[in-house]
Amino acid sequence: MSSGKVDGVFRMRSLGTATAGITDQYADGKAAKVWQLYIGDQSSRTQNYKTFLVNLLRQKRVSTILDTACGTGVDSVMLLEEGFQMTSSDASDKMLKVAHKTRWERRKEERFEDWVIEEANWLTLEDDIEKPQGGFDAVICMGNSFAHLPDFHGDQRDHIKCFQNFSNMVKPGGIFIIDHRNYDYILANGKSPAKNIYYNSSHIQDIKTSVLYVNNKPNLITLDYFMNVEEQYADSNQFRLSYYPHTLQGFGDLCKQAFGPRAKHTVYADFKPLNVEPEPSFYIHVVEKPL
Repeated sequence: MSSGKVDGVFRMRSLGTATAGITDQYADGKAAKVWQLYIGDQSSRTQNYKTFLVNLLRQKRVSTILDTACGTGVDSVMLLEEGFQMTSSDASDKMLKVAHKTRWERRKEERFEDWVIEEANWLTLEDDIEKPQGGFDAVICMGNSFAHLPDFHGDQRDHIKCFQNFSNMVKPGGIFIIDHRNYDYILANGKSPAKNIYYNSSHIQDIKTSVLYVNNKPNLITLDYFMNVEEQYADSNQFRLSYYPHTLQGFGDLCKQAFGPRAKHTVYADFKPLNVEPEPSFYIHVVEKPL
């Protein structure tokens, strides 16, 4: 089934709201600006997130990183500023325009001149991105980005293919970091946990949650965001994002299938050990590829 057919039955996202990993059919250039309002001030990216990610990458002696869901470049910029060598990709050329603009404006700064930005799709990642000899030290896919990819065939074949591509881009001994919302909580309670560990936006007024079931199985979770924005964005004060409801167990199975039984797989809950945060907003999976 094509993404167009899915949207014809139940619109997956607002017109102009880009997603990574599937065709950017609706991007009209406005989405990237609204997205910046949604995520809040880049400089106020939650310190817990930055500390967790940067410390983990340094502990693993990472130098080269592939950000497979860079969007407008928020995380990539953060990591460039910390001295990492970045290759950043997204399926949305409209979102990437913001990243390109940032690279140009900061081109005289260390690391930014060598920042590689490519349009790429997770399903064809190996064809779209040139990887270093042996692979990247780390591949990341953050911000609940992967859940934007629907299960068009009902057997998760596209999800499995993407995870295999992620694995192939990581060098032996390297790490893969990916996250997703706590969909177990959403399915059980009909709403998202109130807190957000990534975004500090003051523009969000309300979030409404809907769950679409197909053959009595949850197939799509839709979040409708209602925002308080300036007059210039008045026609975009609402937007919709939809996600495949990955359970913690199911997502772990995808990791293990792609990286093999010898891979070390650790799950964090809002950047804390699982037993410390019983009802997190997000789960973060860290997979160490065997040598």
